[in-house]
Amino acid sequence: MDKIKTNCFDVAAYILSKKAPMPAMKLQKLVYYAQSWSLVWDDEPLFLEKIEAWANGPVVKELFIHHRGKFTLDSSFIPYKEGSLSTKQIETIDVVLKDYGEKSSQWLSDLTHLESPWRETREEAGLTDGDRGNAEITHASLYDYYSSL
Repeated sequence: MDKIKTNCFDVAAYILSKKAPMPAMKLQKLVYYAQSWSLVWDDEPLFLEKIEAWANGPVVKELFIHHRGKFTLDSSFIPYKEGSLSTKQIETIDVVLKDYGEKSSQWLSDLTHLESPWRETREEAGLTDGDRGNAEITHASLYDYYSSL
């Protein structure tokens, strides 16, 4: 894990460079799916920041703090820096954008609520629908679930 030099902001910036403008909630879900599929396809995370199982779905807290109070984000929110992601990372994110990028924020949020990483993390933490919480969705739970699809 020491070799990972990218962070959630690099991933978010790339996504916004391709699909902006978009609601902040949608960006959070696309970052989540990019991380999930990177674990499966590339055998490594895209970034090291934790993903937490919040009431409205998976959230990277550091990214949330950065966009708090903003509903719609454009590419100037976090400008993409060429070279901040590897070719393999870009390929993974591009597939995620192809598969999930045209979906609405609500559709993506609803999907995450149906899938076991978010659901089981909240159950294990004793959280019911609507409860605030910050239980971590682990890389292992993401890998186990998405690799089974």
